[in-house]
Amino acid sequence: MSVLSKPYMHDEAAAFAHVESIIWPQGPVCPHCGVVDRAYRLEGVRTKPSKKNPEGKERHGLWKCRECRKQFTVRKGTIFEESHIEMFKWLQAIHLMVSSKKGVSAHQLHRVLEVTYKTAWFLAHRIRECMRSGDLAQMGGAGGTVEVDETFIGKEPGVIKTKSARGGAHKMKVLTLVDRDTKRAKSIVVDDLKANTLVPILQENIDREATVYTDEAAWYKRLGKTFAEHDFTRHGAGEYVKRDKPQVHTNTVEGFYSIFKRGMKGVYQHCGKQHLHRYAAEFDFRYNNRVANGIDDLERGAIALRNASGKRLTYAGPNASKT
Repeated sequence: MSVLSKPYMHDEAAAFAHVESIIWPQGPVCPHCGVVDRAYRLEGVRTKPSKKNPEGKERHGLWKCRECRKQFTVRKGTIFEESHIEMFKWLQAIHLMVSSKKGVSAHQLHRVLEVTYKTAWFLAHRIRECMRSGDLAQMGGAGGTVEVDETFIGKEPGVIKTKSARGGAHKMKVLTLVDRDTKRAKSIVVDDLKANTLVPILQENIDREATVYTDEAAWYKRLGKTFAEHDFTRHGAGEYVKRDKPQVHTNTVEGFYSIFKRGMKGVYQHCGKQHLHRYAAEFDFRYNNRVANGIDDLERGAIALRNASGKRLTYAGPNASKT
């Protein structure tokens, strides 16, 4: 039975029950007073007829707290709050985004879900908020190995490419760390590729006992003073695996970039810098929760739903500033 054939992907009541089982594993939590499992379900409650709901359809997933006597649904305090999209369409969108290797465009979501493009764009960004990890644990603990590299995407706002410009100076820059032992990636949008910018980021995210592998870029030269060991390959000389040390390479993070860049260029195509951190988080999420780590599409969707609480965006349009 495929995920898309499951009842909660097509039935609103089943969709609410599915989301409640994941977000409230200990029973309903009142968002008003915080009491757990002290609410009862209100059955058959209908909204007043309105322009958006002329038939006054039944309100699914409605609860009432026995303590504060206030009503609520599982939408409150999550990415679903104040959304008029049916819950089962939210679940369809989440499944499509967590299971598509290179992502799903807002135009594709708008066609599949039968919603407007603006709605699909905003919905996708809310789901990306679920994918952003709050994990503060450093990579490379207990003497592990971390690969570090950077890549260039799109165009840096306000920067004009000159004829003498070299490399990706006019492009947006993404720094990525991949822990070989835990098979996890973390991508960070940076303003420049200077040692004074990158080294503090690496110090914050990598354990001091770790071994760090990079390419020969000048901004990585000081890493040997910070971490237990630092080694590199000379890509400029055509060396991608160190001849006398085959464990020294950045092929793992390069493999991550092969998917990330294909998705950004082939699926999303255009991305403003104010939103790039969310797109990076989306690719990090799928990489960190992939089949190689023992996680299938169903569990990946559940992980995203568990992160739905406390993640809220307000709509300000496709060209909005960072929120």
